[in-house]
Amino acid sequence: MTGQGRGFDWGAFGRGFRVMVPLWAGVVPFAVAYAVTARAGGLSVWETCLMSVTVFAGASQFAAAGQFVGGAVPGVAALALVGTTFVLNARHVLYGLSLSRQLPLSRWQRAVAAQFLTDEAYGMVLVAGPRDPGGLSVPFLLGAELSLFAAWNAATLLGALAGGVLPDPDALGVGVIFPLAFLGLLVPLLVGRVALLVALVSGLGAWGLGRVLPGGLVVLLVGVGGALLGALISTRRAEGRA
Repeated sequence: MTGQGRGFDWGAFGRGFRVMVPLWAGVVPFAVAYAVTARAGGLSVWETCLMSVTVFAGASQFAAAGQFVGGAVPGVAALALVGTTFVLNARHVLYGLSLSRQLPLSRWQRAVAAQFLTDEAYGMVLVAGPRDPGGLSVPFLLGAELSLFAAWNAATLLGALAGGVLPDPDALGVGVIFPLAFLGLLVPLLVGRVALLVALVSGLGAWGLGRVLPGGLVVLLVGVGGALLGALISTRRAEGRA
């Protein structure tokens, strides 16, 4: 449903799906790389694809595949993998809180949206959603999420079947796609000195913390810190005007 009770808006779903297509160029090579790593670790084609369908978390899947390749002890590996997955995906708590404040999600929609939520989908929905003819909506969000899900799983199957003859993603330089995409999403949001200051401080903080902490934890800490900094500055400015 769209939030107005008129049924599911498939037009908004399609527009959300299409808005993510430019990012497929960054998703596909790394899904292939995951599949190659998983196959090298001893997983079958079916097992490699099943992980992409059920887990759908690139960094966590790479961590798991790396442990298979390393021949880790199953019990120890399972505990280590749970801890690693928690740290890498802790930032999704912030994404979920943000989306739940903006969208009227039903119980099943929350479950679906949480399963398919990614950094890229969150960023694109946050920026492109309000510009959609129907406004930011649940169908638009689900379309964006399932767009990357479809690309990731199709590329996983491709990598599992033919990864050995495909080029290394790092050699193609596709790693630059996501940083540039997020930079493009950020720039339109830098309206006013407060937003610019928060972005600058957060960027410097992320750079510093990223040298000693895992990426997921860095995003969580910097996200909370940036939000608190923005709230503090805005509150003090409001008090000064009063």
